[in-house]
Amino acid sequence: MKRSIVILLVMFIGLNLSAQNQKNFIDQNYIEVKGVAELEVVPNEIYVNIVLDEKDTKNKESIEQLEQKMFAALERAGIDIEKQLSVSDFSSNLKYHFFKGSNVLKSKKFELLVNDSHTLAKVYIELEKIRISNVNILRVDHSEIEKYRKQVKINAIKAGKEKAEALTEAIGEKIGKAIYINENSSHVRNDYANTAFKIRGSSSLAKMYVPKLDFQKIKLEYSVHLRFKIL
Repeated sequence: MKRSIVILLVMFIGLNLSAQNQKNFIDQNYIEVKGVAELEVVPNEIYVNIVLDEKDTKNKESIEQLEQKMFAALERAGIDIEKQLSVSDFSSNLKYHFFKGSNVLKSKKFELLVNDSHTLAKVYIELEKIRISNVNILRVDHSEIEKYRKQVKINAIKAGKEKAEALTEAIGEKIGKAIYINENSSHVRNDYANTAFKIRGSSSLAKMYVPKLDFQKIKLEYSVHLRFKIL
């Protein structure tokens, strides 16, 4: 019986302290602000999808022949085949061959990694020369994207603090320590994902110098809510 009374007393004291702390937090003077920051990063990882398909050549060239031509073209563009190119898919229409009596046509997908827009332009030009047209950008990224994410979050908190200081100064007050920080939202804008760049025929592009492209930047956005004591 005594033990039950002790447990109830401890619980009562705990609840009372919790309520008191909450009351103190609500009653104290504070300012609440929203800090927002943006950061644009030039991508240094551009992932390109290349599809080789025998039906594009009306079965005049095999996948193996197309593959060798592509390897040579990429090497002319300065690509390290072993490090920057990988096979992402390989398929054929073999399952339809027995039913329709059609020729077995194969296709093969590759994923290519380039590190800048200048190299990307060279790749497109060299692939156009050999009439490989099914090419599109899968996504872009940066090798140190997490470092930039952290930086934009820090910038958002700093922006919030500066806003709080400016607002309290306007009424002759000063801010104290932060009593509340809440991550509100973060967003990465990458408008190049799945963007197709088709290369068809032997246009004049193959005869041009390699253009200098201004590749769209990755835009990081971040916001945070903060509360500071007013002294």
